[in-house]
Amino acid sequence: MDRFKQIETFVAVAARGSLSSAAQIEGVAPAVIGRRLDGLEERLGVKLMVRTTRRITLTFEGSAFLEDCQRILNDYHNAEASVSAGGVKASGHVRVSAPAGFGRRHVAPLVPAFLAAHPDVTVSLDLSDRLVDIVNEGIDVAVRIGQLDDSSLVGIRLAGNERVVVASPAYLAAHGTPLHPDALQRHACLTFGTRGSQARGWLFTIDGQVVPVRVGGPLECNDGAVLHAWALAGQGLAWRSMWEVADEIASGRLVTVLDAFRAPDNAIHALFPQRRHLPLRVRMFIDHLKHTYGNPAYWSGSPMGSGPIAGRPRRD
Repeated sequence: MDRFKQIETFVAVAARGSLSSAAQIEGVAPAVIGRRLDGLEERLGVKLMVRTTRRITLTFEGSAFLEDCQRILNDYHNAEASVSAGGVKASGHVRVSAPAGFGRRHVAPLVPAFLAAHPDVTVSLDLSDRLVDIVNEGIDVAVRIGQLDDSSLVGIRLAGNERVVVASPAYLAAHGTPLHPDALQRHACLTFGTRGSQARGWLFTIDGQVVPVRVGGPLECNDGAVLHAWALAGQGLAWRSMWEVADEIASGRLVTVLDAFRAPDNAIHALFPQRRHLPLRVRMFIDHLKHTYGNPAYWSGSPMGSGPIAGRPRRD
């Protein structure tokens, strides 16, 4: 139990940003919190946090360890809830947020089946590409794609997701196929406006390092569906997620290029606020997404799925 308490303390301090805040919530002295963290770091043989009088900063190892600890605590609390809930049915309202494009194709179609299985639950689905404030806007669970930066939230990995550079066969026949990311400077690249991660460049793995490559072209838009349509129309190269373009890749309407330089997995997560007891209705909704996305038949275009995408999500 001492080890488990150390993990709980580590997650609490990371979420609240100070020893005193974590100590106040638990009703103990800050020195007690500090001793637990010291014991955890000594046992692991690694520095997890850099502590000063003004702030606490996670080390690289601490950030990686935090995600695992959050998952462990969430699984433990879910296990407790499963036992204590007994035969109690899920009920109440769930507010869900998801990116617009992904939400239309891979969240909204799953809601009716969830409601059929849990008739005492209602759902509000907010589809938006803005980064919603989960806590202040009262969101119970948010589906997000890519790196998780907010340590005050708990993240559960739902599925893997790769991003690929695609173009139509007609475009490649007319302009050639780039063999290295540097060659993109000579191509019409369909860029995602001036906002978001793409503004920093398309990501590639070059000589073992993830490198952003700045690209440009005559067309840009802040709507991924438009970039997708332009790529199909032969207007240039686009950097899109597999969940969006896999149908066209399978049918040959789009072709991937620069596959040898693909960036690391850009996984799909469910995020929710730090809570000791996650409401049963929220836990059941997250499980519904995870079980659906964890079924390879869903992504392969089986009738069980709402829409196929290529690639197989790694299981947690």
